[in-house]
Amino acid sequence: MAAAMAGAVDLAAVKARSDAAARAQAAPPPSADVPAGAPGSAVVDVTEATFQAEVLDRSFQVPVVLDLWAEWCGPCKQLSPVLERLAAEGGGSWVLAKVDVDANPTLAQGLRVQGIPAVKAVWQGQLVAEFNGAIPEEQARQFVDELVKATTGGVLPGGDGEIPAEAEDPRLDAAEAALEQGDLAAAEEAYRAILETEPDHPEAGLALRQVQLFRRADEAGPDALAAAEAAPDDITAQTRAADFLLGTGNVQESFDHLLAVVRRTAGEDRDQARKHLVELFAVVGDEDPRVSAARRQLTLALF
Repeated sequence: MAAAMAGAVDLAAVKARSDAAARAQAAPPPSADVPAGAPGSAVVDVTEATFQAEVLDRSFQVPVVLDLWAEWCGPCKQLSPVLERLAAEGGGSWVLAKVDVDANPTLAQGLRVQGIPAVKAVWQGQLVAEFNGAIPEEQARQFVDELVKATTGGVLPGGDGEIPAEAEDPRLDAAEAALEQGDLAAAEEAYRAILETEPDHPEAGLALRQVQLFRRADEAGPDALAAAEAAPDDITAQTRAADFLLGTGNVQESFDHLLAVVRRTAGEDRDQARKHLVELFAVVGDEDPRVSAARRQLTLALF
């Protein structure tokens, strides 16, 4: 289990992000001169096959705004031309990626699209902002302007004053090597060493929380679920079961398990379950829509 979970940490915390950044650095920047809809354009049609390159990788160069639409959607036909015009005006400072949800249902499901038009902004591989429904051009322009200012400040890739690509931190090598060998203890020690000298390190903090979670899940083992079922009043058993679920990739099941504990308990038991659930939120990250949904459910359960 340790080796499998270590691989999950590697992908989540380090490897996927650094690989995407490397591909983005090697790719030509987006351009308003490229015909709309074509790869490399400021306005591009995206499919499940091109999502990695045109959205995730590209978002390490400039912010990418996803326009999720369908042919039958009237409000989409009002909003899409506005976004396309703004993207053309942007001259490559951001990319509009258009996704036909009917033609790409897997993408729509993965992005948790519940209604269209839906607009989601991606920066460095993460969802950073979104809105739903057709909005006036003035509001759409404000959304894009604030997105660009908060990310690149309008600096074009390859231009004067370009923000240099984030270099890979060589201190992560030891942690990555330990993860590849399934040595979670050594990986934890390596991440702790980084944080001792740089407490706000952008990757080591999240990676450490993940490794700690996976160590707890590894220690709990597959018997944790049966133990929790046999002792429903044992809060420690319940948190161990939640750790095991999350550590094996069952995010929603882990959240649901502790939410159920919060709903049926009171006093110190409820507070212990609540605190542990909040810790798991930090492991997954607030950008994950499942965290936002679970936070709302936790609030309802408490009040």
